[in-house]
Amino acid sequence: MEKTIKILIASDHAGFELKEVLKPFLIDLGYEVEDEGAFEYHSEDDYPDFINPLASKVSQNSEEYKGIILGSSGQGEAIVANRFKGVRAVVFNSSNLEIIKLSREHNNANILSLGAKFLSDKEAQDAVKLWLETSFPEEVRHVRRIEKIDN
Repeated sequence: MEKTIKILIASDHAGFELKEVLKPFLIDLGYEVEDEGAFEYHSEDDYPDFINPLASKVSQNSEEYKGIILGSSGQGEAIVANRFKGVRAVVFNSSNLEIIKLSREHNNANILSLGAKFLSDKEAQDAVKLWLETSFPEEVRHVRRIEKIDN
């Protein structure tokens, strides 16, 4: 994936600390990063407040934006994001990086949802880097399946 893609990043309180670790990591990799919040730690915030704006931007222009969203497990955040047309959010909260590759190669995932409670900083960085570096090969069968999802 080319580094001209802008990375949108958002989290609730459960992913806030990891989000703050990932922002400079992404910048060091050469990406432009736009933080969609939370901008401060608030233990009672609600993840849809931050995930909705990010997913909307990806939905409207997935050629320009890719998203990284964070929460405790990453599940609720992905559910919110996947309500937007054209968004393909996948959850990663384990150590099996093969899931990351498949999410890009087979599903052309445009949002990565990280379960901050289950990942170390290094595991999250490795997953993000691999996700951004793995391209969608546009094999006919995978393109066909994504078109069926979108239609």
